[in-house]
Amino acid sequence: MAKDTTFTCTACNASFTKWSGRCDACEAWNTIEEVKPLSSGPKSKKSMGGLRGKQIDLTDLASEEKEPPRTLSGVGELDRTLGGGLVKASAILVGGDPGIGKSTLLLQAAARFARNGLKVLYISGEESASQVQMRARRLGLTESPVKLASETNLRDILTTLEAEKPDFVIIDSIQTMWLDTVEAAPGSVSQVRSAAHELTTFAKRNGIAIVMVGHVTKDGQIAGPRVVEHMVDTVLYFEGERGHQFRILRAVKNRFGPADEIGVFEMTGKGLAEVKNPSALFLSERGDPAPGSVVFSGIEGSRPVLCEFQALVSPSPTPQARRTVVGWDGSRLAMILAVLESRAGIPFTGLDVYLNVAGGLRVSEPAADLAVAAALVSAREDSAIPKECVVFGEISLSGALRPAPQTENRLKEASKLGFTSAITPVRAKRGGDSGVDLREFSDLHSFIEQIFGAQSPQ
Repeated sequence: MAKDTTFTCTACNASFTKWSGRCDACEAWNTIEEVKPLSSGPKSKKSMGGLRGKQIDLTDLASEEKEPPRTLSGVGELDRTLGGGLVKASAILVGGDPGIGKSTLLLQAAARFARNGLKVLYISGEESASQVQMRARRLGLTESPVKLASETNLRDILTTLEAEKPDFVIIDSIQTMWLDTVEAAPGSVSQVRSAAHELTTFAKRNGIAIVMVGHVTKDGQIAGPRVVEHMVDTVLYFEGERGHQFRILRAVKNRFGPADEIGVFEMTGKGLAEVKNPSALFLSERGDPAPGSVVFSGIEGSRPVLCEFQALVSPSPTPQARRTVVGWDGSRLAMILAVLESRAGIPFTGLDVYLNVAGGLRVSEPAADLAVAAALVSAREDSAIPKECVVFGEISLSGALRPAPQTENRLKEASKLGFTSAITPVRAKRGGDSGVDLREFSDLHSFIEQIFGAQSPQ
């Protein structure tokens, strides 16, 4: 017998150094099989000393595979973010700041899927079953046929899942799970990696959809090894500011649908309510035109979303001027300020600059460059952009303006919400009539000169 030969239980995957008729871990009979390492496999004389294994089936790119069946939860924003519904045999990782509402969202989703006929298990490693039941009572979900458990031992959890055979499982959270075969504390890199691998493999092998909740670091990234995000099929981030009632569920990876798709929710006293028209919600508190306020027509995933950029420019009381950004990339702001000064002759030296995206939304696309520049110059020159105007476009380092993708969709969304004009870069190709008057510019200098009347020294 080879020295490295091990024995594994086919029921619970427990490993042993010798064979026995009964598994000491799950107490199943005749489930222990011998597992040899690849290096001890029989060699083929025709394979130049390579390893001999089972030949795999190959296919070509022209083969037609059926799309995986999906189950709708009934929550449109959640189904949209998942790419059209829940897919069997999939592993989903959900991350977000503490207290942002991850457990609330998943408990509501579990209740919806259970009402639609799925067998749902909610396993919490952070709360007791009574605590989850208290939240369910507050949300009015006690009548939903969701089964609860409070456990952190992954071996016991997998044994339970194999016996119950559920359709949908929520693990809250992956950092609290531990494997007795890994000599490390729960939450460590090795424990998180091993637990995620076991759960993902179990989901694929048994046709179960598993959602794993992940803690995040102070930088907003899911804690633990990055390989976990590569293992799973879908990675979702739950975003939002504690001071706002809006919450954004964003897909940053999805093997079954588009990435960067978002779902918008509103935090209420009875849980999270979906927002079917996020543009109207983000602009609902917008008042009369004010300097520094600009409406940006963006694209989040496959949907256009309008939001408001707010800028404030004031003399700095200290030698080092401040640059504060909420909801946008700080390095991108530094680039826009440099282009404004170098290419358009608008200096911001000695001025504090504050930039905010209203409503708690986070914007990352380059098409927001022109809206940010317009808000900054508007605040500096104390000149307001017309209330019924939207702005979007990318700014290059040379000061040239580049068209944004899906321009027609942006304009149609603006027209739907009552906007009558738009400031955009010059486009080479034009689509249908959106009903919005366009003012197109080829460079940043001409835009500032005509909109604000600010003469540069150039």
